[in-house]
Amino acid sequence: MRTAPTILHLDMDAFFAQAEQASKPSLRGKAVVVGGLGPRGVVATASYEARVFGVHSAMPMAQARRLAPNAAYLTPRGGFYRSISEQVMGLLRELSPLVEPLSLDEAFVDLEAGGAAWDSASARLAGERLRADIRAVTGLTGSVGLAASKMLAKIASEQAKPDGLVLIEPGTERALLAPMSVRTLPGIGPATGDHLRRAGITTVEEIVEAGEDELVRLLGKAHGHGVYAMALARDDRSVVAEREAKSVSVEDTYDVDIHDRLRIGMEVQRLADRCVRRLRGAGLSGRTIVLKVRRYDFSTLTRSETLRGPTDDVAVVREAAARLLEGVDTTGGVRLLGVGVSGLADYTQEDLFALVAQAAEAEAEAEAQTEAVEGAGGYEGAGAEGEGGVRGVGDPEVAERRWHPGHDVRHAEYGPGWVQGSGLGRVTVRFETPWSEPGRVRTFRVDDPDLEVGEPLPLVRPPGVGPGAASVGGVSG
Repeated sequence: MRTAPTILHLDMDAFFAQAEQASKPSLRGKAVVVGGLGPRGVVATASYEARVFGVHSAMPMAQARRLAPNAAYLTPRGGFYRSISEQVMGLLRELSPLVEPLSLDEAFVDLEAGGAAWDSASARLAGERLRADIRAVTGLTGSVGLAASKMLAKIASEQAKPDGLVLIEPGTERALLAPMSVRTLPGIGPATGDHLRRAGITTVEEIVEAGEDELVRLLGKAHGHGVYAMALARDDRSVVAEREAKSVSVEDTYDVDIHDRLRIGMEVQRLADRCVRRLRGAGLSGRTIVLKVRRYDFSTLTRSETLRGPTDDVAVVREAAARLLEGVDTTGGVRLLGVGVSGLADYTQEDLFALVAQAAEAEAEAEAQTEAVEGAGGYEGAGAEGEGGVRGVGDPEVAERRWHPGHDVRHAEYGPGWVQGSGLGRVTVRFETPWSEPGRVRTFRVDDPDLEVGEPLPLVRPPGVGPGAASVGGVSG
């Protein structure tokens, strides 16, 4: 392990909720919950104001509403969050070539590899400068942990929340870990934690006292050795610059179980289309097509088919997914469908199957051209939302004119705003920008021709733009 705290862990504070508060002046300082708003939706992120009421990530949205009925409930804006994440990751890469993203809002950085730090003082300076840069570029806050290992840097950033910095000096790790819960250590989840508790082990210090042999007896050889080493603060894992993607997939959870076999097939086709768009957007292709089906009784089936070579052809993926669906019994209904592609490569090997499919698709399009009508991306299914988030909401592939709470709109007369809610043929919009005072609320018909889907505005006001300006371009993503 290192002798200087030159591994940095950044964790943005309540990222989705904080971004929503920053973009909506009327929500600052208030409870905000972001996630799937349907009956089966779950919380993606809750602001610290909402956490006071017991709301937390991965909680069923229905439970969150009971705990915090007066909170603002918003659907995620995926592209908006990705654009902010790209800005943050860019700042991290200025510090070091070794940046290991864990998610949109979390990453490890090897400061020593970039020459940004070599001892405690320089590491603290780099961490504070990073926090200031993130606030200047994005308007948001992040918490920073600094230590001589990845495990301890992550523990430090958790202690730093919200909006702080904690540095663990080398040599103090054992004393710091000793009184902490065993759940603090990576790889110890609820089941392992309960198993250790029944053996009388609840703290990290008690793991050390029990000894390595006892840990191996309780947890097995590999896990026991690993947990004991972590309890002694031993962690030699390196920061890995790039994590190779293993698959690209999309899935939807439906508010009401789907029973109609034809509609199930249409949903699978739509998911295949979305999956290929993401695949192409990443410049990838893949050999293995995967279908995921969660049935009415929560049983989950996964079926796959491996092609002769990698493909990013939508017709090929569609046909493979349809073949896989033929072998799945959907009697009783399904609550979730997903399509994915694995065995990824950065090139496509054209084969006869793909060429035939492309020709058939082109011919069908030519025949239908005179009757073509611009569609909205396929049959969406009312209220469909993804588990752990929202079904593609905020992604460019969703082109329906649907007014999702929290999403951006623009009115011909009143300028930019965001949807507070909709129903009974009406949509309520609050007109404000990230740099304005809390704005006024107005209600329109859902088909008002002057109201259109808008683009997110930058959270930091561009130079020369006034607080009430309505003409600034949105954040791409």
